[in-house]
Amino acid sequence: MGKLTDNQFLFGFEGRINRAKYWYALFASMTFCLVFMAVAASIIGFIFGASIKSVQVELLGVFGIPPKFLFSADFGNAAPETSALVTRIFYIAAAPIAVIGIWFVAATTVKRLHDRDKSGWWILAFLVAPALLGNIVDRIDDESYAATALALSLAYAAFGLKAWGIVELLFLKGTHEPNRFGPDPLAPIEPQPRWDQQSELKFVPPSAGPPPGPHVMRGT
Repeated sequence: MGKLTDNQFLFGFEGRINRAKYWYALFASMTFCLVFMAVAASIIGFIFGASIKSVQVELLGVFGIPPKFLFSADFGNAAPETSALVTRIFYIAAAPIAVIGIWFVAATTVKRLHDRDKSGWWILAFLVAPALLGNIVDRIDDESYAATALALSLAYAAFGLKAWGIVELLFLKGTHEPNRFGPDPLAPIEPQPRWDQQSELKFVPPSAGPPPGPHVMRGT
């Protein structure tokens, strides 16, 4: 596989990307989601006469127990019925952008794992598992010694997986040579061979010869 196209970089799950492109992907996706949702909340609030208290984006909230909305907005200065209606309209308007943002983050994370010569399934350990473990810890209400020990163990496991994922995805270099997922994205691109027109075109000089057809030999 050669250089990734724009669509492959944004949404494809094959190939490799380096650290710089992954940093750019995370920053661009979060910025785009926040800006779009802030603008959408402002427009909806202006139409219904409600003010915006806060807008939040949490792309990994879907992995919680129970799953949470990936985004939220808090509106004020409106009647309870109006505030509930505004919130529902905001969720409907922002849902497609949140789905695109999750897909984009998942696709670029898988390609970054490929750059580290790891299967894309490691995304479950680095992104999904910490969110699940953190939500389980939050739901442990028992103050007994066993429950406390379990909560601490799960919290440490979640922190360890999250820290490992941060180091792997954001700071470590990819393999310096082609691996099972594709060529090194930092390798120089070999120039395509150019067609040498002069060497390909051959000129045959004209030469004098006998006219075509049979020749009759006459004796003397």
